[in-house]
Amino acid sequence: MPYGRHRIRTAAVGAVLAVAALAGCTSSPAPRAEAASSPEPTAPSTRTPTPTRAPIPTPTPTPTPTSRWNVSPTSVAAVGDSLTRAFDACALLADCPEASWATGTDPAVNSLALRLLGADRVAGNSWNLARSGARVTALPEQMARAAAERPGLVTVMIGANDACRPTAAAMTPVEDFRHFFETALARLRKDAPEARVYVASVPDLLRLWDTGRTSPLALRVWELGVCGAMLADPEDLGAAAEARRTAVRDRVVAYNEVLAEVCAADGLCRYDGGAVFGFRFDESLLSTWDWFHPSRDGQARLAELAYRRITEE
Repeated sequence: MPYGRHRIRTAAVGAVLAVAALAGCTSSPAPRAEAASSPEPTAPSTRTPTPTRAPIPTPTPTPTPTSRWNVSPTSVAAVGDSLTRAFDACALLADCPEASWATGTDPAVNSLALRLLGADRVAGNSWNLARSGARVTALPEQMARAAAERPGLVTVMIGANDACRPTAAAMTPVEDFRHFFETALARLRKDAPEARVYVASVPDLLRLWDTGRTSPLALRVWELGVCGAMLADPEDLGAAAEARRTAVRDRVVAYNEVLAEVCAADGLCRYDGGAVFGFRFDESLLSTWDWFHPSRDGQARLAELAYRRITEE
């Protein structure tokens, strides 16, 4: 039976323990040599102690700088020249501000102000202070007028008339262009320090010539004196004419470099990155009255380029 075997096993174990105890009591204790003898001297350790490592500090994350740019301004002021006045977009030799890329009210253009403010707020919260024919020398005064409105955003498109002089020699020097643009921006900051500024690049006038030079209508119009430095003798492909056109294009490139550099030094200014300069205005986007200024569709493209840049996060 399991229970009987358990008792037998217990009894046997007990007997063995009893015998062991008895033997331990009657036997003489054995000498403990190790305990009696003197301990041998211990050789010093040759191991180099492991240096204590300082705790590695937890890196502090660098905070992401907060942008001061406002993608939703509540008012818009526009300064510049005939491109912003939409000259020849609606009628011959006339401004058409309702079709302006910056502040126009024409739904077909869908201006920057319409996109940012909405149709019901454009009239009371946008100002087109540009003037047809203006060069950069007029910009400080226009900026002063813009600053008086305390706008949330100021758009700048200037420089085409500085390059489009009767001759290449009459173009505005780059140093003067820089001076007046810097002065204009400083004038804005005096009375409207928090206004955001969008700066459009000067269009590529050489590309404009290349677009219209095969059109008989454009050639007849340009003969009347439109942008002589670039468009005079548009069919002349001789070395002198080519050198003149290259000089004008180089001057436009230099103007755009100035716009980019001065804008970059202002924390609340955005340059378009050369978007307008790089945009190809084909015949459908140019006024049929002068083959130089943007048509309504051309104005719409300018509005689109500006809106895309201004609303970038």
